[in-house]
Amino acid sequence: MSLITAARIARRELRGGVRGFRIFLACLALGVAAIAAVGSVREGIDAGLAREGAALLGGDAEMEFTYRFASQEERAWMEDTAASVSEVVDFRSMAVVEGDTPARALTQVKAVDPAYPLIGTVRLAPDLSLATALAGADGTPGAVMERVLIDRLGLAVGERFRLGTQAFILSAAIEHEPDGAADGFRLGPRTLLRTDSLAESGLLAPGTLYSTKYRLDLPEGTNLAEVASMARNRFETTGMRWTDARNGAPGISEFVDRLSAFLILVGLSGLAVGGIGVSAAVRAYLGDKTATIATLRTLGADRATVFAVYFIQIGVLSLLGIGIGLIIGAGAPLAFGSLIQSRLPIPAEFTIYPSPLVEAALYGMLTALIFTLWPLARTEQIRPATLFRDAITGLHGLPRARYLFATLIGLAALVWLAAWFSGSARLTLWTAGGLCGALLALSLAAFAVRRAARAAKPRAQGRPALRWALAAISGSGEGAGAVVLSLGLGLSVLAAVGQIDGNLRRAISGNLPDIAPSYFFVDIQKDQMAGFSQRLADDPAVSRVESAPMLRGIITQINGRPAREIAGDHWVLQGDRGVTYSAKRPENAKLTAGKWWPDDYDGPPLVSFAAEEAAEMGLNLGDTLTVNILGRDITAELASFREVDFSTAGMGFILSMNPAALSAAPHSFIATVYAEPQAEAAILRDLAGRYPNITAIRVRDAIDRVAEVLSGLAAATALGASAALATGFLVLIGAAAAAVTARTYEAALLKTLGATRRRILLSFALRSALLGAAAGIVALAAGIAGGWAVSHYILETGFSVIWPSALAIVTGGILATTLAGLCFAWGPLSARPARVLRARE
Repeated sequence: MSLITAARIARRELRGGVRGFRIFLACLALGVAAIAAVGSVREGIDAGLAREGAALLGGDAEMEFTYRFASQEERAWMEDTAASVSEVVDFRSMAVVEGDTPARALTQVKAVDPAYPLIGTVRLAPDLSLATALAGADGTPGAVMERVLIDRLGLAVGERFRLGTQAFILSAAIEHEPDGAADGFRLGPRTLLRTDSLAESGLLAPGTLYSTKYRLDLPEGTNLAEVASMARNRFETTGMRWTDARNGAPGISEFVDRLSAFLILVGLSGLAVGGIGVSAAVRAYLGDKTATIATLRTLGADRATVFAVYFIQIGVLSLLGIGIGLIIGAGAPLAFGSLIQSRLPIPAEFTIYPSPLVEAALYGMLTALIFTLWPLARTEQIRPATLFRDAITGLHGLPRARYLFATLIGLAALVWLAAWFSGSARLTLWTAGGLCGALLALSLAAFAVRRAARAAKPRAQGRPALRWALAAISGSGEGAGAVVLSLGLGLSVLAAVGQIDGNLRRAISGNLPDIAPSYFFVDIQKDQMAGFSQRLADDPAVSRVESAPMLRGIITQINGRPAREIAGDHWVLQGDRGVTYSAKRPENAKLTAGKWWPDDYDGPPLVSFAAEEAAEMGLNLGDTLTVNILGRDITAELASFREVDFSTAGMGFILSMNPAALSAAPHSFIATVYAEPQAEAAILRDLAGRYPNITAIRVRDAIDRVAEVLSGLAAATALGASAALATGFLVLIGAAAAAVTARTYEAALLKTLGATRRRILLSFALRSALLGAAAGIVALAAGIAGGWAVSHYILETGFSVIWPSALAIVTGGILATTLAGLCFAWGPLSARPARVLRARE
C-alpha cells in the first residue's frame, strides 16, 4: 500500500466538496462546541477567582475559628505576620421591626471592625462611606442591609429595627459587598454592622453559634504557601481553618468545577448522539462510492489502499468538523461574556483558553474514530465483483478483529480522558455505562420495531396507509435503526436529567411537609429552656418538640493521626460538625453496634457516631476521635454506632458524647418544633418577643432557598441535555434526507397504482410517528433507569417516576420524527411518476 497514492486519490475526491457530509460536520461540531464552551466558561471563572482572590476573600489570607474569638496567642501571631488585620463575626439572627404587627425576618449578620474591608469597597445607596453609615445617630448604632431584606421588613432608610435587644438605625442599602461571594450559602439576606455595637444585644452570649474570620493584609512579596504552612502547623489543632488568595472562594471554585465536569459529561453524551449521525453519514457516503471503490479494486488497489483513501477523507472532514466546533466553543463565551458575567455572582475573565479546547478536540477525534472505524473497516469485506452488484450499505457481519480492537481501545481512551479531565471516575463510569446500556437497548428496540412491523403488516388489511408504513419500517432501507438510535439517545439523556432533577427537588421539598418541623430554634440559652418548653407544651397546635444541647466541633485526629490521613476528604471532615451530649439514649436513636454509656457515667469521654458515615470513613469501635471544640481538644473513644436519618429535616448529630465530656463547655440549645401551619406565626411572635436572642429558621423558607439554587442547576443541566437532543434531531434530519430517494420511488409506484397524495402523506406521517413513539418509549425506559441509578447510588435519594417529564419525552419523540418526516415528504409527493420510474429502468 502507498500512503502517498491513497492521499492523492483522497485529495481528488475531496475536491467535489462536502455534499452529503453536512450532517456529519454539524453533529461533530455541535458536540465539540458544547464541550469547548463549558470548559472555556469554567476556565474563565477560575481565572476570575484567581485574579480577584484577595478581593473576594477580603484579604490576602483568612483564619477562621468556630464559635470563638481568636486567643491572645493567635491574635499576636496575626499582628506579627500581617501588616493589618480585620476581624469579622458572622452569625444568623432575627431582624425585628416594632409596631402594631411586628415584622420579623431571618438575616445573616456580619459584624465588622473599623479596618473592614481591607481590600475593596462596600457600595451603599445612598452613597455613604461605610464608617458614616455604621456610626448611626443620636446614640443608636447604624447598620446597612441588602435591599431584599429591607423590602421584606417594610423598612425605609432612617427607620429603626432590632437585633436581639439592641436597636439599630437603617442607614443605607448594600449595593455591593466585596467579599460577599466568599461567604458561601446563606439562609437569609445580609445585615452589616459594627461588632462593638452588639455588646448589649445578647446575641454573642457563651455558646452562641457564630464564627469569626480574621482577614490578613500581608506584606508585599509574602510567600502564601510558607505562611499557610506556618499557620497550619501552629494552630490547626485548635480548629483554625486557613484560606488564602490563591483560592479566595473555595466553595464556589469547587462547585463550579463539579458542575462543569457534569456538564461536560452531558456534552459527551451529545457527542455520542452525534457519533451515530457520523456513522450513518459515512455509511451513506461509502454506499454512494460503490462504483468508485469497484474501479479502484479492479485497477489493482488492495484493501488497505481503499481503506486508507477513505480513512484520510473522513479524517480530514473530522478535523474540519472539530475545528468548526472549537471556533464556536471558544467564540461563544467571548460573544456572550457580558451576559454570562451579569448572571454570575463572581468575577470571570473570558478569553481563549487552550486547555478546554484541547480537551474538546481530543473528545471529538476519539468520537470520530470510534464511530467511523467500523463502517470504514467494512469495505475490506467486499470483493471487486460484489462491489459492482451491491451497495456497501447492504453488508452484514463484523469487521476484522483488528478494527474491533482499535474501536475498543478508542472507547477506553475516551472514558479514561473523561475521568481524568472531570476528576470523577465514578460519575464518568456511570455516564459511560448508561450510554452503552442505552445504545444497546435502542439497538435491540430498532430490531424489535422492524420485527413487530413485519408481524403486524398482515393485520393491517383494509388500512393501506398503515400497511405501507409498516412495510417501510420492516425493511432495511427506511433507516429505523438510525432514527431510533439518534433520537432515542438524545431523548434518553434529556429524560435522565429530567428524572434526576425532579427527584432531587422532591427529596428536598416534595416529601418534607408531612414530616418536617415548622421551625428550627437556635441559640437558646440554658436558663431559657424551661420557659421555652413551657410555652410550647401549653399549645395544643404543637404536636412535638425536640431539643438538645448544641456545640460545634472539628474532627482533627483519628487514633492520634491527622484525620484526613485516615478518612481522606470525607464530607464530615470538611468544616465543623454539630456535637451534642445525652445521658440517656434518645428514643429515636437506633444503635447498630456497641452500647450506650450508663446514665451516671463520668469516666473518659465516649462518643456515639453516625453508622453510615463511620463505615465510609473506616471507623471501628474502640477507635479514638479528637474533636476541637471552642479551641479545646477532646479525645473520645468510639463506644457505639447509630442510625442518623437526615432526610426528615429534624435534628441529626454525627457525634453525640457523654454529658461529662461537654456539659462544662459554654453552649446553647437547639430545638425543632412541629406545629400546625396556622399556629406558626403566634409561636414565632411569642418566643421571639420573650427571648430576642433566639434565632428562628422556618423550614419552608430554607427549603425554598435550596430549591432556588436547584432551579439554576436544573437550567444548566437541561441546557446541556438540549445539546444532545439537538444533535439527535440533526441526525434525524439526516436520516429523513437520506430516505428521500427511496420515498420518491415509493410515492411514484403508489401513485401509478392509484393512491392519492393524501393517503401517501398519511403513510409517511404514520411511519415517522411510529418510529418516534418507539424511540420515545425506549428513551423513557433508559432515562428512568439512568435517573434511578444516579438518584440511588450517587445522590442517595429516593426515586419515583416524574410522569409529566416522562410523558413529555414520548410526545417529543413522536413530534420530532413526524415533523422531520413531513418536511422531507413534499418533494417525493410532488415528483412525477413517469419521470421517476423511467429513471429507474
